[in-house]
This record gives sequence, structure tokens and C-alpha cells, in this order.
Amino acid sequence: MVLIAGGGVGGLTLALMLQQRGIPCTILEAATEVRELGVGINILPHGIAELAALGLLEALDAVAIRTRELRYLNHLGQTLWAEPRGLQAGHPQPQFSIHRGRLHGVLWRAVQARLPPEAIRCGHRLAGFAQDAAGVTATFTAADGTARELRGSALIGADGIHSALRALLHPADGGIRWQGIQMWRGAVDWPAFEGGDVMLIAGDREAKLVFYPIAPGSAPDRRLTNWVIYARTGSGEGPPPRREDWSRRGRLRDVLPLARRLKLPFLDVEALIRASPARLEYPMCDRDPLPWWTEGRVTLLGDAAHPMYPVGSNGASQAVLDARCLADLLASRPVPEALAGYAAERLPKTAALVASNRRGGPERVVDVVAERAPRGFTRIEDVIAMDDLAAIARGYAQVAGFTVPR
Repeated sequence: MVLIAGGGVGGLTLALMLQQRGIPCTILEAATEVRELGVGINILPHGIAELAALGLLEALDAVAIRTRELRYLNHLGQTLWAEPRGLQAGHPQPQFSIHRGRLHGVLWRAVQARLPPEAIRCGHRLAGFAQDAAGVTATFTAADGTARELRGSALIGADGIHSALRALLHPADGGIRWQGIQMWRGAVDWPAFEGGDVMLIAGDREAKLVFYPIAPGSAPDRRLTNWVIYARTGSGEGPPPRREDWSRRGRLRDVLPLARRLKLPFLDVEALIRASPARLEYPMCDRDPLPWWTEGRVTLLGDAAHPMYPVGSNGASQAVLDARCLADLLASRPVPEALAGYAAERLPKTAALVASNRRGGPERVVDVVAERAPRGFTRIEDVIAMDDLAAIARGYAQVAGFTVPR
């Protein structure tokens, strides 16, 4: 029995993959109930391939958008770089833009349908563990405050950026890192841009907008559209905002000046933000890569192991890849050997992504052009060679593992 602390995207995907391989598991989620929370995220083709192998493609198609193209623009709406995505780029699987809560819902319903009822336990927060040569005994605090022990062959911490298991394994960890970038997010029913399947990243060194559809809208020519505006509001030398300040309601007076910097001829950014029923504000944070994830029969997965800045559309995809790697190894090797091999395979790759995302990831295209041509340009080739733009965008795809197969 594999114990999975955390019922988010990574933990649920791991549970489904273990079930597919005939390995029993139990999911222990700290929340007392599962709700479809959040706004938009992207799942890249290599992540979708793994979810398709679980038989989830039809369910995802029903609630998501297949992303056709990604464009980088300056703050005046001039195109810096455009590239096809998903099937249009030659991948065997699409890229999906989706509401995080709806993705979670697809996974949760699949787990409920495929695992026995006793394998899913809400209101169980990890408090400690002890292990020996034969297994792991994990202690959980239940919703009523009582302590409960469960015995398993392995304990996997998939409990997010505030991971309790990470803190137990690495009590001297430096904690959450914040470089002073604040984000505002929302989702709103909005007229479809072009075919309703294009993702845009626009801005300059002062403010950036991420704009993409995540679901069908109220009419055929509308989409539920996700937007993010982010900007540096602090030096990053101090601590990040308190945990209880994450995902708080944002104030219009803070975000509208940033929106007004974006003079996009095809999109009234201020109107988009004003029309949104809610605006969430939270810091862009990550953690330093760990020197190790695995201790005997215990390891970390997803954001518990490698939280990264949300650039490059990679956080959820990497959790899915973690789950595939770990499930395959657990199906073929003794538990300690499987967990050690998993960390040896996945830790270096995700550490490289954390570092790349801190440098801006592929969105660094916007910064490079803004620095050289802050007032716009006549020809992008006069500002930067196309090969240099390609090196940034495609170089990131190589690091993240989703280059187009040849």
C-alpha cells in the first residue's frame, strides 16, 4: 500500500497510475472537502500524453481548450515571436488550456470511479512518519483533531508548495522564495480572440499580461478566458507575503495602472479586468531546489518537490511526469530502489526548470525586446535575430522536455 499525502493534480495522477499498474494506494488529503478552485493553467503535450494513457482525453476535451498557437507581443501589440502548439506543432497529443479546478475535477472523479471508497480520505493532514526495513508508519491529524496512524510500503508527499513532508525531511530548508513579483489573476466570459484557441503573452519590463481561453463560453463566439497581469512590486529582499494573504481579493487601484501600460489594439485590457467577477492577488514564489528528495521509503512529488515560477506552462505538467516516472519504477523495482531511481531521474530535470523559470523562461523574449526597443519597432529583425528568439523559446522547450518529435 502506497500512502499519498495530498490530493492535488500530482497526487491524484499518481494514484490513477498506480491503480493502472495494480499497486494499491491510499490518498490522504488535508482539506475536508474537494472543491474545484483556481483559475487557468496549461498542460503541455508530454503531460497530456500521460493523461491520455489513463483514458482521460475525452473528459479533458469536454472542459478545456486545445491551444493552437502561442504568441509573444510587446506592450503595443507587435508580434515578437509566434509558434504553433500541440497537434499543430507536430506533437501526437494536444496542449490543453484548462481551469485548474476542472482539471482537478476530472482527476478526482476518475479516482472515485476506479479506486475503492476507503482509498480516498479527506480531512487527513500529515503530522509525522517513522520507517523501518519493512514499511512506513505515517501519522495524520484528522479533521476532529485526533491522530491516526496508517501503515504503507511507501509515503509520497504530494502536498504542494507548503508541503508538510518536505518540512519533515528538510527542517533547515530555506523556505519559500519571493523575488518581489506580484500577480493578479481572473477568468471571465469574453469574446473569442481569433479562433478562440490562441494564447498571448504581452508586455514590457514593467508589466506583463498572459491571456488565453480555458473553456467554452456562454455562446459559440465567446470563451471563458483566463488572464494574468504580473509586475515587480518589491525588491524581493524581504519575506514573501504571509500565507493567509495568498489568493486574496485584488484591488482595482493596484492592477489598473499596470493594465493601462498595455496598448493592445485588439484587446481592451482594462475592460477585461473590470468585467471579471473576481481578481485574485498573490505572490510569484518558488523554493530552492533540494539536494535530495528521497529517504528510504519516503519521497516528494510535484510542487512539494520542485515548486517553480508559473512561466512556461510547466508546473502541472512536471507533476504528471513525476507520477509516471515513479509509478513505472514502483511497478518494476523494490520500493527503496524505485524511490531512489525516481529522484535520480527527476530531481536534476526539475531543478534545471526552476532555474530557467527564475530567469524568465521563454517569456524572457519579451524582456529582451523591451530592453532593446522600448518604444516598439518597424521590423523585429532589426531588433533581434530570429535565431536568437528561437534559441530562447525552443531552448526552453528542450529543457522542459516537450520539443517536437522528429
